[in-house]
Amino acid sequence: MEIIIGTKAWSSWSMRPWLALKRTGAPFTETLIQLRQENERSAAQILAHSPSGLVPALKDGDVTIWDSLAICEYLAEKFPQAALWPADPVDRALARSAAAEMHSGFAALRSECPMALDAPSQTAELSEATLQNVRRILGLWSQLLTRSGGPFLVGGWSIADAFYTPVAVRLRDYGIQPADHGASDAVAAYGARLLNTAEFLEWEKAARS
Repeated sequence: MEIIIGTKAWSSWSMRPWLALKRTGAPFTETLIQLRQENERSAAQILAHSPSGLVPALKDGDVTIWDSLAICEYLAEKFPQAALWPADPVDRALARSAAAEMHSGFAALRSECPMALDAPSQTAELSEATLQNVRRILGLWSQLLTRSGGPFLVGGWSIADAFYTPVAVRLRDYGIQPADHGASDAVAAYGARLLNTAEFLEWEKAARS
C-alpha cells in the first residue's frame, strides 16, 4: 500500500488516515507532497495520485481511495484485527458519529486555528463561532469519555481518536485551555493522551525535522 499525504506540519487531513494506517501495523510506503508550492506544481503532483486533486489518497494495488474518512473505513475493513472501530455496535455508531462530525464540521476552528506543527506556539483571536466549536468538541469528548470510561473516546483507540488528534494539536498550540471552557480534568487529560501516542509522536517528529 501507498499513502499520499501533504506536508506533515500542516495537513491535518493527511494525519488522520496515516495514524489509522500506522495502527494496523501493515507495511506501506509514504509519498509526501509539499503543499503551498506554486499552485500548478502542487496540483499537478497531487493529480498524479488522487483523482480529486486533494490529499490524502491511499493506493492498494489498482484501487485508489481519496477521502480521509473513506480511507479509514477501508483500513478498518481490510484489517479487522486492528480494531480501528469498536466491536460493540453502539460504541461503533457513536465513534462513527464523532468522526463524521469532525470530518464535516468545525469550520471556524479549522480556519482560525490552522495546524502548524513547525511553529507550535500560535496566537489567534477566537471568534464566537470558534469558541462554539471548542465548547461542542469538549462537550462531545466529555460525553463519550464518561460513557466509555476512557482512556479514549469509546474505550480503546479508534478512528474517532485519529480524527480528533489534530484538534488536540490546535488546543495545545493555540493555548486553548479546556478548563477555561468548563471541561473536566479527564477531558484535558484525554487531549494530552492523544498527543502522546507513539503514532502521533512519530508524525510530529517528522513534521518538525
